[in-house]
Amino acid sequence: MKLAAVQLCSGLDIIQNIKDASILIRNAAAAGANFIATPEMTNIIQRSAKGLHGVISPQESAAEVAAFSSLAKDLSVYLLIGSMAFKSGKRRAVNRSILFAPDGHIAAQYDKIHLFDVTISRTEMWKESSVYDCGDQAVMSDMDGVKLGLSICYDLRFPALYRCYAQAGAHIVTVPAAFTVPTGRAHWETLLRARAIETGSFIIAPAQGGLHEDGRETWGRSMIIGPWGDIRAQVDHNQPGFCMADIDLNDVTSARSKIPAWNYEPEYKVL
Repeated sequence: MKLAAVQLCSGLDIIQNIKDASILIRNAAAAGANFIATPEMTNIIQRSAKGLHGVISPQESAAEVAAFSSLAKDLSVYLLIGSMAFKSGKRRAVNRSILFAPDGHIAAQYDKIHLFDVTISRTEMWKESSVYDCGDQAVMSDMDGVKLGLSICYDLRFPALYRCYAQAGAHIVTVPAAFTVPTGRAHWETLLRARAIETGSFIIAPAQGGLHEDGRETWGRSMIIGPWGDIRAQVDHNQPGFCMADIDLNDVTSARSKIPAWNYEPEYKVL
């Protein structure tokens, strides 16, 4: 299987974001990728809640869903749109990852469980829960025998979710993201490699990267990590592009047989 992680710098215009993502997705498919993943918030990066709700739609009427469904079918690839913002009620939204099958149908969807409510510094604070409803269900999908676990960005800091996927037999876990620059610089690569090592899974982490129209800056450095924690491919900057890697699922079997920590479920007591 050949994986591609697409890196974007999404802006405020949903239609333009669809066009920009589609160009890179087509380029990745032309290079031989049969599973392509894009970052968190592929359809829009908008930090203003009012501005966001003024342009997003419910999933059933969203132009981006129809566009990416058609694109997956046209290219005959599995296409994971890392996440998109959809209306879920009055002044509420969901941060949802959608996997499109090669025939264009929705094979799986996952709502971000862990919302980014953090204080990074005196000047940078985020409270996603003020805008988004969180998910409450881990989701795994089967791609012609390849088991895929879904996660989004801040989920990366909660290893129990990834252990759950490994124990359910996931070969690949997706981590589409829009990491801040300070947390990306400090933690991005370390966390991705740790999740791969802990679970013996491939990790594919397509990221937003660059200075966005709403003034936000994201870290970029999209990566594909092997089950032994080795970096198989990466985008070494914070601008749009993509990276690719051929993978062998036997590497998952090998890593897990050597170090079966992913399947260890002790009960600890603090004395």
